[in-house]
Amino acid sequence: MKVSQECVDMIKFFEGFGSKAYLCPADVWTIGYGRTKNVKEGDVVNELQAERDLLEELEVFGEQVLNTVQVSLKQNQFDALTSWTYNLGVGNLQSSTLLKVLNSGDYTSAGKEMLRWNKAGGKVLAGLTRRRESEAKLWAREA
Repeated sequence: MKVSQECVDMIKFFEGFGSKAYLCPADVWTIGYGRTKNVKEGDVVNELQAERDLLEELEVFGEQVLNTVQVSLKQNQFDALTSWTYNLGVGNLQSSTLLKVLNSGDYTSAGKEMLRWNKAGGKVLAGLTRRRESEAKLWAREA
């Protein structure tokens, strides 16, 4: 299973494009469309390379989602969870209540759990709240 273009577009919308490395609200160096891997102060990227990086990373994150989730996922659920994991990291997915309830087969509660992850540095952020709402809506959509 691979992420859909809808998922890529949603991530690009919420991440936005940054050509120069910057510190995100969680105090992590970030560039392009949310890339954090091997990013350091002073790094620069163009939009084409940033999109390539995003697509490459989403393949890896998608595989990690599929390797972690023990129940079947519809495309919309896979997209929502991959977006969530791209933003929050595989470690957070692996240790989350979201994963526990999902792997127990409770898809409805798993979608609701997504909404709880709207903080950075202990503070609720409006942008993260909107992103989580969008992911939860995608999760719950009938395929």
